[in-house]
Amino acid sequence: MNGTPLSGRRIVVCADDFGMDASVDLAILALAARERISAASCMTLGPSFGTYASQLGGTGIEIGLHLDFTAFFDTPAERPSLPALIARSYAGLLDGAWIDARLSRQFDAFERAFGRRPDYVDGHQHVHQLPHIRARLVALLTRRYADGLPWLRSTRAAPLPGMPRPPRLKARVIAALGAPGLARLARGHGLRTNERLLGVYGFEGGEQHYAALMRKWLRHAGDRDVLMCHPSVAPVADDPPGGQRVAEYRVLAGPAFMRWLDEEGLRVGPLA
Repeated sequence: MNGTPLSGRRIVVCADDFGMDASVDLAILALAARERISAASCMTLGPSFGTYASQLGGTGIEIGLHLDFTAFFDTPAERPSLPALIARSYAGLLDGAWIDARLSRQFDAFERAFGRRPDYVDGHQHVHQLPHIRARLVALLTRRYADGLPWLRSTRAAPLPGMPRPPRLKARVIAALGAPGLARLARGHGLRTNERLLGVYGFEGGEQHYAALMRKWLRHAGDRDVLMCHPSVAPVADDPPGGQRVAEYRVLAGPAFMRWLDEEGLRVGPLA
């Protein structure tokens, strides 16, 4: 992909939530065409996934499975809130068969759409790293893809000196919910991970605020870090980030983003 020479630090710029809404999908496809992202994470049960999956498959970027346990299932009972899911996972109250059924349904949908395994796996609201879910996930991966394991997204936080306190605190909280446990599992089963996760903030502040955060993330990015983003060409109905998705898209699509990469000696590319 475009950017600095091959000797530069390589970061994965990953757009989450493909399949959530057509506005999200179109933003991701546009950014992939302009080589602003190198990965896209798919919600395979989302309402627009089937419409645009074939186009995503032709972009040449890494395509991952964005595991969902809280958004797109058939009944309210199948969609626990994130706090309830976290509480049940840490209390050991998640049924293994319940987890396995949800994992299998999403992996099956991915394979039907793309005819292959995902390049990597992460989670909507980072649920892939929670206790019990992560163990069942790793068991599925090693059983299902023994001949070529996907990589896993680590939520390990970067120090980010100079970053405002709220996003730094949020990043540490997310990491504390499962990054060490997921890292141990990954190492024990020969699964690769990224180094650290960038892009965590409160989904507020508009375009100027996001641009300022982006400069800081890029300034402190290391080789094989993942910078996650959540772009959309229009606001998504009933979606907490609201218009902030559009702000992200404008920053990523704008000419300044490529200049910032060059200034920091970074290139956007796949983890592999």
